[in-house]
Amino acid sequence: MNDPEPRDHWIRAALERFERRLTLYAWRIVGDIEVARDVVQDTFLKLCDQERALVEPHLAEWLYTVCRNRAIDVRRRERRRTEMKDDQWLEGSAAPGGAPSAAVEVREEAGRILRWLDGLTDNQREVLRLRFQHSLSYREIAEVTGLTVTNVGFLIHTGIKALRSRAGVAGDPTVRPA
Repeated sequence: MNDPEPRDHWIRAALERFERRLTLYAWRIVGDIEVARDVVQDTFLKLCDQERALVEPHLAEWLYTVCRNRAIDVRRRERRRTEMKDDQWLEGSAAPGGAPSAAVEVREEAGRILRWLDGLTDNQREVLRLRFQHSLSYREIAEVTGLTVTNVGFLIHTGIKALRSRAGVAGDPTVRPA
């Protein structure tokens, strides 16, 4: 590396473009915003160790894959730790702070949608979030998750169908919740 400035600029540009989206994605996996930020920080630290020419052509897929893998590892470790803690001490964690009262309606609607999403399979939830919250293509989602593009399309289609059914929107009434 002769000139670090272009590399620094590339890393900074990737950070500005993807940090918020990756944090949201990681948060959905780990369930804690601070832990999600740590996961994203680890992701970008790994990016700093990569050869730009090898990563740049598929930067989004690479970042989401590394972030996903790290978040899943953290979630597994936290579950094991929580299980041990629950077995040993039943008084555990502090409750998260509440949102301002002005957002009650929004929270209720979001809660309803999240309950619908919770009824989907893990794979359906993940591909729907990657597609609609993070605007990844089917190919990019396949790269991130290790699924085939066809499987990604099927999961998105069946997930949307199940959500429409739960929401009472036009859709196939014979579709049962997953």
